[in-house]
Amino acid sequence: MNRPVHAAARTPTPIAVTLVVAAWAIVGLFVVVPLASVFREAFSGGVGAWWAALAHDPDTRHAIWLSLTVAPLAVVFNTLFGVAAAWLVARFRFPGRSLLITLFDLPFSVSPVVAGLALVLIFGRQGLLGPTLAALGWKVIFSWPGLVLATTFVTLPLVVRELLPVMESIGPEEEMAAVSLGANGWQVFTRVTLPTIRWALLHGVVLANARAVGEFGAVYVVSGHIAGATDTMPLRVEKLFQEYRQPASMAVASVLAGLALVTLVAKFVIERRLGAESRERQAIRAPDDPVVEAARP
Repeated sequence: MNRPVHAAARTPTPIAVTLVVAAWAIVGLFVVVPLASVFREAFSGGVGAWWAALAHDPDTRHAIWLSLTVAPLAVVFNTLFGVAAAWLVARFRFPGRSLLITLFDLPFSVSPVVAGLALVLIFGRQGLLGPTLAALGWKVIFSWPGLVLATTFVTLPLVVRELLPVMESIGPEEEMAAVSLGANGWQVFTRVTLPTIRWALLHGVVLANARAVGEFGAVYVVSGHIAGATDTMPLRVEKLFQEYRQPASMAVASVLAGLALVTLVAKFVIERRLGAESRERQAIRAPDDPVVEAARP
């Protein structure tokens, strides 16, 4: 009885067709066309000119290297924090748990520029910890550690928010069974927890890396915008454009766009795998459930 209803729900209607066409038109106008224009401008002078803009400019080379260094460091910190925080919130009930979950989303609600300014007020020369850091000879603001801090802050919720629903859905039963069989904490994590969350973790890492590579606002504030020292790729794009060097600016922008496309493909593959694992878990837990049967492809 469910099959005709399910088939009827998939029958296109004029409203559905209109919405689909409108969605494709909006995506094409606001996503595909601007992205295509970036690559068209970047390669307007040929591949040789594109490569020369990237490889023969030392400030651009440094910006690329800095972005590809800062982003992985921020992702590593977020991965460690995300796994620990998701495990804590999913496995324990304690006072302030709901507040902690809400605070995970704080970087999404705070402007990146405000976040960068807050870091300056804490770690800057005249900031709260500035004199102490100066006495120790540590430089945070206008240096790469400040870039890592700013990028880590803005990407903080991505990994933990991907892991939390997955860890809550699988429950602690398998972990408790492993402990009862004599497994230690590391064995429980590597042999029981990690295999069940690996795709969600990878999905969060991919999203965090994409956000980290393209971060502009917070990094702009804490970097000082120093060419050849603290400029990342987004900052370099903006500076080249302000200097009316549009082909060079579009060349660096094309690198960012290329990384975004790779991220999009990885996200698509991982989401398909996550969907398959979700259906497998539902089938195992409720093989005779008509809702699960109707959800199967």
